[in-house]
Amino acid sequence: MNLTDWIGALGTFQILLAYILQVTNVLKKNSLIFILLNTIGAGMACTASVLLNYVPFIFLEAVWTLVSLGALVVYFRDRKTEQEQ
Repeated sequence: MNLTDWIGALGTFQILLAYILQVTNVLKKNSLIFILLNTIGAGMACTASVLLNYVPFIFLEAVWTLVSLGALVVYFRDRKTEQEQ
């Protein structure tokens, strides 16, 4: 396996791990660990797709990363709101 394969494999592993932990009720979908696993995993999978020049997965993983980043922003915004109350 080359570096691109490792980046893609680790990224998809993180996404799958987040999914498995959420479906088995180990993590909640709004937990920081779940969001980070998705964000970092999707970013890594997107990077591997760019390196492979595989456009369908570049689009898929880029959207996944952006949605996960949005969830991260919401997480910290909600946390800040809770602390101010």
